[in-house]
Amino acid sequence: MVLRMGKRIYPLLAALLLASGVFPAGVQPAAASGTASSQPGAGGTSTAGSAPIDAVLVLDASNSMATSDPQKIGNEAMRLFIDMLPVQGDRVGIVSYTDVVQREKALLEIQGRSDKDELKTFIGQLGRGAYTDTAVGVTEAVNMLRRGAQTGREPMIVLLADGNTQLNTTKSKTLDQSKQELADSVKKAADAGIPVYTIGLNADGKLNQAELEKIASDTNGKSFVTDSADDLPGILSEIFASHQQLNVTALDPLTGNGEFQNVTIGVPNANVLEANVSITSGQPVELKLQDPGGAEVTIPSDAVTLSKSKTYSLLKLIKPQEGDWTLGVKGANKDQIDISLVFNYDLELATAPLGADSYGKGDKVDVSAYLTSAGQKLDSPGLAATMKATLVVKDEETGIETNVPMALKDAQFDGSYELPEAHKYTLIVRAKADSFYRESAPIEIDAASGSVSGGSGAEADKPFPLVPVILGVLGLLALAALVFFLMRYLKKANKGFVGQMVIEIRDENTGERSYPQYKKLNTYKGRLNLHQLLQLAPELKDAENIVFTPGSNDRILLRSSAEGVPIEKSGRVVDTSKGLELKSGDRITVPMAQAGKTINLEYLV
Repeated sequence: MVLRMGKRIYPLLAALLLASGVFPAGVQPAAASGTASSQPGAGGTSTAGSAPIDAVLVLDASNSMATSDPQKIGNEAMRLFIDMLPVQGDRVGIVSYTDVVQREKALLEIQGRSDKDELKTFIGQLGRGAYTDTAVGVTEAVNMLRRGAQTGREPMIVLLADGNTQLNTTKSKTLDQSKQELADSVKKAADAGIPVYTIGLNADGKLNQAELEKIASDTNGKSFVTDSADDLPGILSEIFASHQQLNVTALDPLTGNGEFQNVTIGVPNANVLEANVSITSGQPVELKLQDPGGAEVTIPSDAVTLSKSKTYSLLKLIKPQEGDWTLGVKGANKDQIDISLVFNYDLELATAPLGADSYGKGDKVDVSAYLTSAGQKLDSPGLAATMKATLVVKDEETGIETNVPMALKDAQFDGSYELPEAHKYTLIVRAKADSFYRESAPIEIDAASGSVSGGSGAEADKPFPLVPVILGVLGLLALAALVFFLMRYLKKANKGFVGQMVIEIRDENTGERSYPQYKKLNTYKGRLNLHQLLQLAPELKDAENIVFTPGSNDRILLRSSAEGVPIEKSGRVVDTSKGLELKSGDRITVPMAQAGKTINLEYLV
């Protein structure tokens, strides 16, 4: 079992302190607190925004796509999605499937342009194969996200397919089994709060639209259909915007005349992290840019990136100055040019602590909400004045929703609702501006029992109770030794890896080799086994007994207890019982005779 406790140290210590009586029941230290909507697997309404994304792009790579997607616009869509992501912080994985996982790339954290280029290069190497099983692709994507889940990240899947399943009749898997596997994986995605956005590729008119719509609907995603690359910027912009609680702004289209035509890009406030300007045209366009002061801005530069393909151009302004930018667009004569704009903000919406600890039938609930940036309350009346806020109250027993307009006072939104029945209620604040919207974490009120839970930051705003802490000092001292040894253990268990592992698999029956897969190791802590790097392929289960742990000086240690699976280095079987040290450039071979596969590994730093 792999121990993954890196970001759980403080909650674990808090739990120990609670158990010892150092903190009174119902009071948590700030480091251990968090709203349900920001936790993986919590489901419900996502409080996206500035939270980094974990996205898995899933592509149907069966031969039927030669007619469903002859122009490979699915590949183009994945490249555009990657270009639209921020310059760093998000993680992206890729799954290409037929009736098996054809190729895949584990979640890669984007730290710069080179990582985006690596992902797009991988997409360009994807081939096609016979048969197709949608369940295989969705299952692998869900497993990849659940294995790599980290608190505070927003998971999502983008599925590009025709929705059809065609199984190999020489294999034992039946259509009913495939349907059940898909249903199980979709439920796991829904339970884990992973929306699946589906893009139906329909060049031949044989799309199974109902299947794709159901996958999206059951996971709180969205479904789209296209047979043209011209639709991709609009579709990907909407997916990106929907997941990040943003609005897509469609600018007036242009008709090219061979000269530069100016388009105004209005940056509304100083909290814009990025402005994504997508430009679709039948022929290449030229661009030039001026900042709000009228100065020419070089494209590309440190604050401006430009990505191009045969179907789109994506201009990204990084932390742009507030005000009106001028974009000059020069297109071919009579060419239709469509432009859309998506802003990304460092903003969240929080609610103040309620005025009472319990509420019953007939009680009035006063709710106040405000914007935050980097976790701090934002004192910006001008920005708040551009928004309209609504208190949305849902009666969980009748399903009826009531919308109450909220009044703006300074930089805070205020609203009230009187509980008409002794029912359970969910209260959410929604605030909307022209280019973005935000939703607060839900507040749960049971008017029958009087209990209140949820909301954002209520515990953090309460004064810390001093007397119970003093009474718990002895308990804290008694725990000191335990905490000391626990921290030593956690430090060892959470030591990180560096570098990457290059994996090639040779089929000993056919002699075929897989494409090299580059697995970055810095997302793993403490230990990992080879089976994880192989994405838990069932036929390679013995690889779970081949374990890696971090060593010193950017090296790793390999230990194996896999019976009948020798580890070879430089053509010789080596003893791994005491740990085989691997440095950058070392290669090993793992023959797995029972599976008919040989795994070649190279460790690189």
